[in-house]
Amino acid sequence: MRRVRTAGARLPGWLAGRLGVRGAAPLADEAGHRHATWLELFLDVIFVYALAAVVARLGGEPSPSPRAVLAVIGLFVVIQWAWLGQVYYDTRFDPDDALHRLLVLVALVGAGAMTLGVDEVPESPLLPIGYLIVRGVLLLLYLRARPTSPMARVVTTVYLIGFGSGWLIWLLSLPAPTELRPVLWIVAMVIELATPWVGARWLNRWPVDNRHLPERIGQFTIIVLGSALASLLFAVPDHPPPHMILTAALAFLIPAAVWWVYTTFVTTRLTQSRLRGGQAYSYLHIPLGGSLLLLGWALGQVVRLVDDDVTRLPLELRLLLGASMVVWTACGLALYWLWTRPSAARLAIAAYGVISVCVITGTVHQPKVMLSLLAAAIVGYAVLLSRRLARAGEANQTPEG
Repeated sequence: MRRVRTAGARLPGWLAGRLGVRGAAPLADEAGHRHATWLELFLDVIFVYALAAVVARLGGEPSPSPRAVLAVIGLFVVIQWAWLGQVYYDTRFDPDDALHRLLVLVALVGAGAMTLGVDEVPESPLLPIGYLIVRGVLLLLYLRARPTSPMARVVTTVYLIGFGSGWLIWLLSLPAPTELRPVLWIVAMVIELATPWVGARWLNRWPVDNRHLPERIGQFTIIVLGSALASLLFAVPDHPPPHMILTAALAFLIPAAVWWVYTTFVTTRLTQSRLRGGQAYSYLHIPLGGSLLLLGWALGQVVRLVDDDVTRLPLELRLLLGASMVVWTACGLALYWLWTRPSAARLAIAAYGVISVCVITGTVHQPKVMLSLLAAAIVGYAVLLSRRLARAGEANQTPEG
């Protein structure tokens, strides 16, 4: 039977008691696999609202400016990164005691402030204040875990230096002029995003839980996909006529195919034994999640334009729709590459997906025709890739000891 790695198992009983770190994982199944706690799932709920606030910045204009799209992408990175920080802590340290729960609840207050501040960035200080609270709690959690073992001291040193530097820059942005704040935020995010890569030499000595991390990231990805579906469903008018029901159904096939491919990939656990520090796996999910969020918004706009009897889709909307699908396809190929070098067949499937999406969104202007062709292409891509993934998963399965 596998045992879950815990910091408390390395501590004398008196020190573990003082720190509140347990000697065994609180939520593991009969095989010893770590699963998400109720507190982690509660954290996800708060971030659902943050994602909705991010995509709402695009509004109802079907031709968003590049600046508006970049702002949404940047805010999504900040939101997902704030969420990922807690996930990485939980995959190595999981005390789940009263103090830990109180600290995470404080982080939830910060996440709520971020949600409220998204709409008025960069004028409102709520976003940076919320981020400072969320990341400040994370730094306190790492300080608390630091004395639990020699390996914990190594891991927490990397995070405290890198994330602490980014936190200070976020703090300096509060009194800065409004036009300077985004620049400071970008600098801080670059430092924080670089930290796990710079410290990979030390972090990889304590690999992440190779089931818990994919499960948590998968849950967040499904949440993002749910936000995308919400954008689509909200675009359907009340008491829709038959042609609008058909249009919504065609649009729904696209995120449904995305869900089918992603869940097939996750359940095959192809990359499970190659996660190590988890940097590549989790970082690839940032553009993947952002592309899904934009995909849902773009599909919602197409449905609205059909309801308005528009006969020609704006170029900006078609470009955004095509780009989101291409990024999703590229990220999927890169995730596959973490397991093994793609075969010619796998590369051909990816090429089919990219080329078909680019041709359809680049040349077809009529909304219903474009949706029909795009849905057919993505469903075909999902069928081909899911079969390939299923066969790879069967070949990859080995009996557990």
